[in-house]
Amino acid sequence: MNKSNKINNLCQISVIGHTNVGKTSLLRTLLRDTSFGEVQNASATTRHVSAVDILGKDNVPLVTLHDTPGLEDATGVMDFLQDYTDTRADGVERLQQFLQAVQACDERLGGDYRQEAKVINSLLSADIAIYVIDAKEPVLAKYKDELAILANSGTPILPVFNFTAIATQQLDAWREMLARRVLHISNAFDTVAFDFDSEMALWENLKILSNHNANIAKLQQERAETWQDLLEMGSGQIADFLINVAAFAQKIDSQADPAPILNRMQHAVRQAEQVLQQNLLTLYRFYHSDIHLSQMSITGATQDIFDKEILAHYGIRTAGGSGIGMLIGAGIDVATLGASLGLGTAIGGVLGGLLPNTHTIKDKAMGVQTLTIDAATITLLAARAQSLHHHLRHRGHASLAAITADSERLPWQSDNLPAPIKKARTHPNYCSLDDGDGNGSNLIDNPDNKAILRADLADKLAEILILHQQNL
Repeated sequence: MNKSNKINNLCQISVIGHTNVGKTSLLRTLLRDTSFGEVQNASATTRHVSAVDILGKDNVPLVTLHDTPGLEDATGVMDFLQDYTDTRADGVERLQQFLQAVQACDERLGGDYRQEAKVINSLLSADIAIYVIDAKEPVLAKYKDELAILANSGTPILPVFNFTAIATQQLDAWREMLARRVLHISNAFDTVAFDFDSEMALWENLKILSNHNANIAKLQQERAETWQDLLEMGSGQIADFLINVAAFAQKIDSQADPAPILNRMQHAVRQAEQVLQQNLLTLYRFYHSDIHLSQMSITGATQDIFDKEILAHYGIRTAGGSGIGMLIGAGIDVATLGASLGLGTAIGGVLGGLLPNTHTIKDKAMGVQTLTIDAATITLLAARAQSLHHHLRHRGHASLAAITADSERLPWQSDNLPAPIKKARTHPNYCSLDDGDGNGSNLIDNPDNKAILRADLADKLAEILILHQQNL
């Protein structure tokens, strides 16, 4: 009987392995679903076989994955097969005799093998089995017994190595042992430290083992397309955020106390960054993930994006080597007269990240100064957003760790802002961070026409961010 017709017309893939090797974690990552099953740092978490479909872009199921309990006593199963089944029968017949013994509560079993029976039933019904291996573990006799059970089933087997990011010294021994059992194709696929190319290799091998199943081929192609779409959409969100911040400007009387306006601007930028972070988490389907503070945190609670020490940590240069917020009226008026008019007075480091500038001669004549977000802070925001984006593209959906990220490479230096950022700083009408009543409460949740105005600059900046992301 054709196995693929036993449940439905989809390719049935059973995920099998010893207790606590990461079977449910593998499914979470393949499904892009942080809530599937129960993932814990404890043994024997899964007790039942769970089936779930992977849907295509048109929401039509493409393959069915089966999460199974751990094979806790494969040695006991093999002892029964050797002692109480006909050695001249084929492997499937012998496994079926074992299943009948479990159903009949045969005293010869000498123990409770209902969990192993669930795994074997799933294995016999599957078109392909993924055998998950903890790459940190040495090759032990119990694992050899597990592979002997899998071989008896006649089901094509794809060994998949989990946790390869933290342990690889056992891989050569494992591959040698697998080769002796005529298992020459295997995959490294870490469910925590995600690598997209490894997932593509996994689907390619499953496609080969399934005799080039059309649905697996379609899934592989759609996953590649979606991965590129996510890169472009994430970069687009970051670009729009940065253009919005770069265009943020507030005019005040040159004699007025800037502190209240500066505080509102800083608050608006912090909130806008948090909105961006949540949008990126949602984009990559990390709906319930936490962003925790660390030495270089994503959020700006104790580690403030306007803190000059944070800029120094990232290696971001501030103009003239001075502290953030000390630079006043630099460069803006050069564009109008070709030489600095020397406008503005230093108002101190308390203004962190916001530079009062006189944009026009009219501003000077009217006694007005303009507060904007400075280049160093924009660079820091870009670095943090790019770092988070990179982290999400390398995070498995089984990861239980808090999201922390640190930039290893700046997208640019603060004295060399990309052209779209520079142009945005001359168009305060593009910014939607100020809701008009001065409290910044609507932030970027009200896109209106300003998002359309930002679109061209955001598209150009996104191209720069994509290139930087690909080189991280």
